[in-house]
Amino acid sequence: MKRGFDVLRDKALNRSITFSRRDRDRLGLRGLLPHRVATDRQMVQRVMDNLQRLPRDIDRYMLLSSLQERNQRLFYQVIDAHVDTILPLIYTPTVGEACREFSHMARDPKGFFITPDDRGSIRRILANWPRKDIRVIVVTDGERILGLGDLGANGMGIPVGKLALYTACAGIDPEKCLPVTLDVGTNNDALRKDLLYLGYPRRRLTGNAYFTLVDEFVSAAQSRYPDALIQFEDFLTPNAYALLNRYRQRALCFNDDIQGTAAVALAGVYSSTRITNLRFTDLNIMFLGAGSAATGIADLMTAAFVDEGLTVDEARRHLSFVDVNGLVVKSRTDLLEHNLPYAHEMRPLGFVDAIEAIRPHVLIGATGAPGTFTQAVVGKMSSINQRPALFALSNPTSRAECTAEQAYAWSGGRALFASGSPFGPVAFGETMFHPAQGNNVYVFPGIGLGALACRARTLPDELFLTAARTLAGLVRRPHLDKGSLYPPLRDIRKISLAIAASVATQAYAMNLAREARPRNVRASVEAMMYRP
Repeated sequence: MKRGFDVLRDKALNRSITFSRRDRDRLGLRGLLPHRVATDRQMVQRVMDNLQRLPRDIDRYMLLSSLQERNQRLFYQVIDAHVDTILPLIYTPTVGEACREFSHMARDPKGFFITPDDRGSIRRILANWPRKDIRVIVVTDGERILGLGDLGANGMGIPVGKLALYTACAGIDPEKCLPVTLDVGTNNDALRKDLLYLGYPRRRLTGNAYFTLVDEFVSAAQSRYPDALIQFEDFLTPNAYALLNRYRQRALCFNDDIQGTAAVALAGVYSSTRITNLRFTDLNIMFLGAGSAATGIADLMTAAFVDEGLTVDEARRHLSFVDVNGLVVKSRTDLLEHNLPYAHEMRPLGFVDAIEAIRPHVLIGATGAPGTFTQAVVGKMSSINQRPALFALSNPTSRAECTAEQAYAWSGGRALFASGSPFGPVAFGETMFHPAQGNNVYVFPGIGLGALACRARTLPDELFLTAARTLAGLVRRPHLDKGSLYPPLRDIRKISLAIAASVATQAYAMNLAREARPRNVRASVEAMMYRP
């Protein structure tokens, strides 16, 4: 058993000045701590007071990161008590700035780095990670970090942040989480020339060499951690789809940018129909952006339409895309494979003209290009819809297609607005709107918890459809009346539990589970949840 400073230096054991007198005697801590025994509530308040004293969100991120390294229990207590305030600091939008500055503000190492030099040794070096019972792995290659592009090894902030959310929002034991960066180089010239850059200082590995390295990692992870869920995060679109298609039938894995984003967006669209009184099957939905996030949403929406009785071809006719080159139509020769199912027999059109021609009820932005929902775009959507639904999903906040204030102002207060990063309340006329953040945190922690609870073999689209419907069902009329298409984030642990129970129940029904079904699925899931 650890004693003395070894206890205080172990982030999982350290409770700082909340250790009782009895524990101080038992663990050899007398004299190593000041006299006062503080309560958990006092410690949380100390952290919040210190956060308020700092001038910038990146400074607050650093304080919280340091706390996570020293006192894991207190870190999660702070999130639990102030989730609305803390989530934007430990993830979007602040994590984007943290990733940009990762090499310049490096502290104690977090996460596991794999480079091309580790080829042939990945299974062996995974043994260097101190925890053996890993249940969730979040892995990135840093090539498409949020809307910021190729950040190489600096992208480690993403898996670290995502796993903090797994713990805070769904009660996954932090000791069972492993953040991984496949540091295969970077094509960001500025990073490679930066003397302080910590990553593999060569151009990116590509082609067969890249895919065989990922193969080795996935095989090594499955061998060492056979019950672990692997979440792929922030891969460039072609690689994101290639890897998802490569492993989805033979590993417990998913891509959050494709499937998690899809479930959250679909839930928001379901919620919007309760305000517009339109049937889901009557909706026309247009996407600005045709990358992995937008196409993933469309793929899940196709499944949702089919589940409502449409054929696949009928479902896809309700979904259209506009990218940097205009409307996605069959006559174009520049389309990628994942775009082809959504290319329609129409003439080429620009964005605003495409809105006029197709008359969508819902506009979903996943571009990484700020300001692309212009006043003309919002005005056009408002001219053809009494309550236009606008989803500005790009992260971080600086990359949003429009702001909440713009959406309400340009639509005359009629827009149903959701965004990927948080916006505060907006007053328009006599109404105070509280737009909800359509953040993946609503679904991926619960999906992961449900998959682990039943020890699912794989995660097919049906489980993400279940998650979307469960999330939409948790939105109450008072939320909708305030302009929120999602339930309040302060209830995120309850939301994650509900989604986990639904996902596990569906997995049992589909014979995907390796665990025997308990009498009460929800109670069994809840019993798994870590509480700080």
